[in-house]
Amino acid sequence: MTTVFNLNDGHKIPALGFGTFKAADGNEAYQSTLDALKAGYRHIDTAAIYGNEESVGRAIKDSGIPREELYITTKLWNDSHSYDLAKAALATSLKKLDLDYIDLYLIHWPNPKAFRDNWEEANAEAWRYMEEAKEAGLVKSIGVSNFLVHHLEALAKTAKVTPSVNQIRLAPGCYQGEVVEYCRKHDIVIEAWGPLGQGELFGNTDMKALAEKYGKTIAQVALAWSWHEGFLPLPKSVHEARIKENMDFADIELSQEDAEFIKNISGLTTAPDPDNANF
Repeated sequence: MTTVFNLNDGHKIPALGFGTFKAADGNEAYQSTLDALKAGYRHIDTAAIYGNEESVGRAIKDSGIPREELYITTKLWNDSHSYDLAKAALATSLKKLDLDYIDLYLIHWPNPKAFRDNWEEANAEAWRYMEEAKEAGLVKSIGVSNFLVHHLEALAKTAKVTPSVNQIRLAPGCYQGEVVEYCRKHDIVIEAWGPLGQGELFGNTDMKALAEKYGKTIAQVALAWSWHEGFLPLPKSVHEARIKENMDFADIELSQEDAEFIKNISGLTTAPDPDNANF
């Protein structure tokens, strides 16, 4: 498995990222990000709504790792889906992260409650600013998150730049086939948020059996499945040992039969419906 994915705009993205969702601002987000960087992660994923951009930014700075060796993602929140609001939001994120540029900037959700009556126009206007920010060098690549096919098709009507990435919920038993196929067809890299599920994965007897078969942890098998499917997983932990452990899966070669089985495990995580999100 390659250590990077090639994006459709010519940039490259590390094939494994460290997620910071629900890492509390302050010491938890700071220390877990620093631990991840020390462990070898070079791709950090945060968002305005996580409320931890400042702590993540401090960890990046204190790591001493040259900026050009790092890949930083953040996201536009649901209250900022217009040209002017997106412009202000990116400026705020850059300031909080204490960075001159963002490697990847994503629209976090396609159909937020505040813009439900005109979500297509709102996304188009936010995207128009993001295209300009990319041209100006404030961001290197732009993409989306939690977009389904109809959201992507709507954006394509006015977009000059095709999204480089779509970050969606993907985990064992949680496979969004329609949007996966669309993204593959349009050369959009698929990132998997929540690739380890929401805890239910670790009590699943089938996943336990597969972990024993491959001599790895359940988390490592789940991450190997992401790579097998061509997804870019974003595991998250605030525990140093787990952070390191979650990197140790590159040597797992899942059989096609096992990969299909993992994809279709029932009773695990389900994907959220972005058109009915109450935020």
